[in-house]
Amino acid sequence: MIRILKYLKPYLLLILITVGLLFVQANADLALPDYMSKIVNIGIQQGGVENAVPRAIRQSEMDKLAIFLNAPDKEFVLGSYTLMEKSSPDYEKYLAEYPSLADESLYILKSVDAAEIKKLNPVMGRGFLAVTAIKQVLADPAKAAMAQAFGFDLSKLPPGMDLFALLAKLPAEQLAKITAAMDANFSALGESMINQTAVAAVKAEYAALGMNTEKLQTDYIIRVGILMLLLTLLSGACTIVVGYLSARTAAGVARDLRRSVFQRVEGFSSTEFDKFSTASLITRSTNDITQIQMVVIMVMRMVIYAPIIGVGGVIRAIGKSAGMWWIIALAVIVLLGLILTVFVIALPKFQSIQKLIDRLNLVTRENLSGMMVIRAFNMQPFEEKRFDKANQDLTATMLFINRVMVVMMPVMMMVMNGVMLLIIWVGAHQVAESKMQVGDMLAFMQYAMQIVFSFLMVSIMFIILPRAAVSADRVADVLDTKPSIRDPESPKRFPEPFRGEVEFRDVCFRYPGAEEDVLHNITFTARPGQTTAFIGTTGSGKSTIVSLIPRFYEVSEGTVTIDGVDIRAVTQHDLRDRIGYVPQKSNLFSGTIESNLQYADPNATPDELMRAAGIAQASEFINAAPEGMGMEVAQGGTNVSGGQKQRLSIARALVKKAPIYIFDDSFSALDFKTDSALRKALKAETGASTLLIVTQRLSTIMQSEQIIVLDEGKIAGKGTHAELMESCEVYRGIAAAQLGKEELS
Repeated sequence: MIRILKYLKPYLLLILITVGLLFVQANADLALPDYMSKIVNIGIQQGGVENAVPRAIRQSEMDKLAIFLNAPDKEFVLGSYTLMEKSSPDYEKYLAEYPSLADESLYILKSVDAAEIKKLNPVMGRGFLAVTAIKQVLADPAKAAMAQAFGFDLSKLPPGMDLFALLAKLPAEQLAKITAAMDANFSALGESMINQTAVAAVKAEYAALGMNTEKLQTDYIIRVGILMLLLTLLSGACTIVVGYLSARTAAGVARDLRRSVFQRVEGFSSTEFDKFSTASLITRSTNDITQIQMVVIMVMRMVIYAPIIGVGGVIRAIGKSAGMWWIIALAVIVLLGLILTVFVIALPKFQSIQKLIDRLNLVTRENLSGMMVIRAFNMQPFEEKRFDKANQDLTATMLFINRVMVVMMPVMMMVMNGVMLLIIWVGAHQVAESKMQVGDMLAFMQYAMQIVFSFLMVSIMFIILPRAAVSADRVADVLDTKPSIRDPESPKRFPEPFRGEVEFRDVCFRYPGAEEDVLHNITFTARPGQTTAFIGTTGSGKSTIVSLIPRFYEVSEGTVTIDGVDIRAVTQHDLRDRIGYVPQKSNLFSGTIESNLQYADPNATPDELMRAAGIAQASEFINAAPEGMGMEVAQGGTNVSGGQKQRLSIARALVKKAPIYIFDDSFSALDFKTDSALRKALKAETGASTLLIVTQRLSTIMQSEQIIVLDEGKIAGKGTHAELMESCEVYRGIAAAQLGKEELS
């Protein structure tokens, strides 16, 4: 997988933008449970009052609060407020907002920042609780025991005496003891519950000020709801953009990989094609790269997002209730164990999937290309069993993996539901004990679900990554394969004017991995204006010799020169640009006859194409077609006969007007009449070119200026037909088998 990471480099900017958007999306998603908690805690339970720091408070109420504040806290609180009286400049402005200002002076909160509010909150919260507790004691004599817990006895209070006035006149030491006793009782609630309890007093104060508390609650819920809606829209927008960027990046990487694989394969010699089968190369260029494309999308959308959500969810969940951290830890341990178990079980299967796809493609390709042979030998049942075996192996592996996934999903859901039940059970007890607010419990539950889903995303990646890693390695194997035939660093040029004289000097050749040579000390010269023919028994090395000229294979020993220049010293493009090649197996491409002939020269005129077709004896069947040169050619040329396919291949080579022509057994499908007419026209057209012909048919090459007879990779004879009939036993044997007595004489 690491070997193809360099293909992500052009998309680094898109990846960085995606990461940034994922951070934004994750933070938006993580903020939503917190805002939901605020709606429940503040909007519903606290009536829209956010903290124990009121925006305004009556002077009489502030005086009561001040009784229970120490000197520094009292100075801090009073310094944060402005006393509003009838003589104040903004009196009319605040009178409309706080109607009770007409009867009593108010303290108005100054413009303070969040940090100062955070400092004021616990101070005023305890003060409000103390005042509320005293009011409850005064309103209900049954709660007189509460006053004794705070350090004073109501029974000793003189009749008609104001308790708050009495407390204000107490010595500082005695008042400090009472305040300390109250704080000791309040601290058991915890800061969150102190704030929530004090908020009720703040709301009552707002009602006393003449404010519309219902509107306060509604406004808060609507404001927070709008923020949640905006965050949801932001998260959705990020999701859309991330999806677009990830798809664009993945598609671009896949496109670049396919192009690189195709370009690398185009540079392969026959040696490399012996290493990679055609079926395997097709699978690597399609299915394997598709796997990589899919995993790039998943990585950009999940692998980066999941850890942010997981870690952020843990931090925020513990912030809501540190006492329930063990529930998150338990869920994480169970999920990690499940993911690792699945990974260990499924990984070996994922590593074998691509090889099984290769095998299925190979069997399918062989069946489709060899259908006529299969039918001729009635081997359909055998091939069906062979295909069924490859298909069943792949199906069984895929089913195994899918069963693991099917089991995994319910287990994940069971863990998730179990976590929810556990949170509700434990959280309900904490709410009942005033250690936690309902909104915080709901937020904790949401964060737990986000954590579980982040691990679910990670588990999906653990399933996909192994297969993608195998695919990436298979693609990288192709890309890392260096062609055995490469251009020189400082290439030479053929001399001008170019003649096309081909010379073999003591050439030996051995196929890669073979133990012995298949060609031994081959030496000959093919001159311009002459036909050099190769004949011999099957496997004698005829096609191997001519494949060395365009450097489809590299010679093992000796040299092959053209016009005195070693073909290894020039570029492959320059070399092949001067050769018209007709392979032993004629290959046509899907398109038209015209497009196939123009493969040799895209700029060839219609007259030039028809002339080449005429020389190749193909004009008759081309003209017979209603479309003429526009006749459609099916993939592989399956809609034309073998002889027509050979003639079109020859015509394509002639369009090139090359100084060197190689015909590798290219007349085998032609009848004798067509063969004779084609050779005569070919001789007239290519009189100045060097012709190299490989054939099994002696009549095709009897008039050749030079015939080379091969036997077991060695030259058994060389000369004209007449010379070889006198000097070469192997040639005489071939002639005796193919020619009549009159032709031999």
